[in-house]
Amino acid sequence: MNDSEKLPITSEGDHDINTPSPNPKRHSSEEKDEDSRPSEDTDHETDHDSQDDTLSRVSSGPPYIAMNFVSALVSPFTANVYFPAIPALSESLGVTIGQINLTLTTYMIFQGLAPTIFGDFGDIAGRRPAFIVAFTIYLGANIGLALQRDYAALLILRMVQSGGSSGTIALVYAVVADIAPSSERGKYMGLVGAGITIGPSIGPVIGGLLSQYLGWPSIFWFLVILTVVLMIPYVLAVPETGRKIVGNGSIPPPLWNMTLLDYIRFRRQPRDRSSAPTRQKIPLPNPFHALAVLWQKDMAMILFYNATLYLGFMIVTATLSSQFAEIYGYDELQLGLCFLPIGVACTLASIGNGFLADWNYRRIARRLGVRLDRRRGHDLADFPIEKVRIQLVYPLVALGSAVYVGYGWALQRETHVAVPLVLSFFIGLCVTGPFQIINLLIVDLYPEAPATATAANNLSRCLLGAVATAVIEDMIGAMGRGWAFTFIALLFTAFSPSLWIIQKHGPRWRRERLEKMKRAAEKKEAAAEEKAKTPVVGDAGDGTMAKPRLMMTKECYE
Repeated sequence: MNDSEKLPITSEGDHDINTPSPNPKRHSSEEKDEDSRPSEDTDHETDHDSQDDTLSRVSSGPPYIAMNFVSALVSPFTANVYFPAIPALSESLGVTIGQINLTLTTYMIFQGLAPTIFGDFGDIAGRRPAFIVAFTIYLGANIGLALQRDYAALLILRMVQSGGSSGTIALVYAVVADIAPSSERGKYMGLVGAGITIGPSIGPVIGGLLSQYLGWPSIFWFLVILTVVLMIPYVLAVPETGRKIVGNGSIPPPLWNMTLLDYIRFRRQPRDRSSAPTRQKIPLPNPFHALAVLWQKDMAMILFYNATLYLGFMIVTATLSSQFAEIYGYDELQLGLCFLPIGVACTLASIGNGFLADWNYRRIARRLGVRLDRRRGHDLADFPIEKVRIQLVYPLVALGSAVYVGYGWALQRETHVAVPLVLSFFIGLCVTGPFQIINLLIVDLYPEAPATATAANNLSRCLLGAVATAVIEDMIGAMGRGWAFTFIALLFTAFSPSLWIIQKHGPRWRRERLEKMKRAAEKKEAAAEEKAKTPVVGDAGDGTMAKPRLMMTKECYE
């Protein structure tokens, strides 16, 4: 198999340069092999390449990215798809609107907590097992929700549904970090971000149509169909991308990381296990790994500011239905359609800012004389990645804050509906745009565990968003629409100096963190080597192992 069909070496190179390797000896040998490979311009294949014919070809093309896009869309789409059906659910189950709204709050809490488990699980066990477990839980919860007719069942199953769907949020960003080098990561992250931001916008539209014409259970049957359609191609053909599992794509995946097509192909062809990693027991996922990210100085500041941007987006989408219904008297379907301007803007912002981020990366690299090599990457330790990303955020935040204030006062004055709809479009461009760029920076700064870092990001934004959506109606009632939205816009402005602090001091903090991690990895490696030298039962008494025991130990390490 041609080298270009493997995972890009660049991401692995970036990982090796900037983070401590979990197995330094194995990676050093891989780097040596890479140096001795023929040029990309030749068609000569080594014996190692011929062995790779049995491996999955991991594509970063449209089908694979489309799968990631839909996976990213699922959680926010599910959170908002039954907004228009809340009155119908309340009447059908015999409970108040407030009790139905409680299911939204619990959904968001689990939306923040679930990725801390699935993110860590995806980093240690691989992306495929984590995806499959998450979607299996999600599928079961949707079937239960479609069949239930009891409020307690609705409340519990919505939590389970959130746990399954939200687990994919951290995983989709981790997949992008696996397959895309830093210089090209923006466009792929933009597509994933588009899925996350468009979900809350198109969810109410589809939910309104289904609820009005087929009844509220049809919403959950629709989600069942969506899940099955997504899982079939994923289980069949989407290969493992986790760097700790398959390296750059040249290491045969363990059995439970294989696609079904992989399994059929491997049954027919012999496998060269010489490059396979040592079989290790997979530890249980630890959600506290995501909390540890919050203790890093640069990550804490970035995550908090990103959460304030997400808070602004969530407040607009959470109040749009109630405010437009009160001011303009719209029905469920009309309210659903009012989400389209901000939804379209979010999609354009995510995709457009992704390409803009890649352009700025190349621009600054040329200015610094850094040669960009897609296959090998370059040393990010001394590259100002914080500046590359944050430069694009400043003008968007300034414009977004002004538009946000205008939106609030347009609602306050009860202007023509076109005014707040147009302003909501620019909120989608200028508030969610910076949010997506900072998401990209978070993955850049934590390449050793991108799923865990994304889980920490998701935890902070969802918990803050849950609090904000719980109090915003009271704020509007006490302060008025204009001043309530002005207050939120002032949060963007008041905390924006943290971006400058990150840009100035972030590179030093990042180097300190990486040095600390490298020392910890070296200490762990030394402890493992010392443990391997410790005599065990069967010692011959002269410092050597008895022959039968020696053979068993050798086989174990092979």
